[in-house]
Amino acid sequence: MPEEKMEGLMSAEKSGTDGHNEGQKVIMQIENLSKTYMQGKIPVHALRCACITVRKGELLAIMGPSGSGKSTLLALIGTLEKATDGKIILDGTDLTSVPEKLLPGVRREKIGFIFQHYNLIPTLSALENVELAMRFSRVPKKERKERAKALLEDLGLGDRLNHKPTELSGGEQQRVSIARALANRPALILADEPTGEVDSKTRDSIVRTFKELSEKGQTILVVTHDPEVAKECSRVLRITDGMIKD
Repeated sequence: MPEEKMEGLMSAEKSGTDGHNEGQKVIMQIENLSKTYMQGKIPVHALRCACITVRKGELLAIMGPSGSGKSTLLALIGTLEKATDGKIILDGTDLTSVPEKLLPGVRREKIGFIFQHYNLIPTLSALENVELAMRFSRVPKKERKERAKALLEDLGLGDRLNHKPTELSGGEQQRVSIARALANRPALILADEPTGEVDSKTRDSIVRTFKELSEKGQTILVVTHDPEVAKECSRVLRITDGMIKD
């Protein structure tokens, strides 16, 4: 991706800020976060008193074996599940105290999601998939089309705007999902195994994109099993039996 294009895109989103100082700002504070499920009368502690400080522009990897609590942590931060205890303060908002009926709006405005299986709508073009994210945020039609086009072009998909997911490679589909995640200028992007379905060359391209976005101030949290992805991140958190080690 051309550096000047990415710089222009991110500077437009973060105009008037200094990249170095932005990187020092705390964008998310997780305090004593716990999640307990009940299996009959038996409590299962999926996450135990997690405390994490995430700074703006950080590219943070979360690693751990299956069943360690990674998915639970992601679901709690993404407001897809309610915590048993603790707080998640994202961009000045305590997500754990937001009323249920307001959560979809907060999720839409503050969090971008990237999934392993892309989750693109097969009947829509790449451009329409990215536009859709902004439609729910009531962005005017002209503005959302222009922004979707700019995001896709900056991700190297300028000649794929009108292609549907089945007409795109796995790497191209994932770049569409990255553009969709960026569409509403979120405070945080949550990426769940974003390179799990692509080859090593495409994986490296996606990781480079994440690093470029991070350098321009976008905060990204990546759940991954791939040590090659993790080593390119600015920090790695490891989860074992619901407990986090920094």
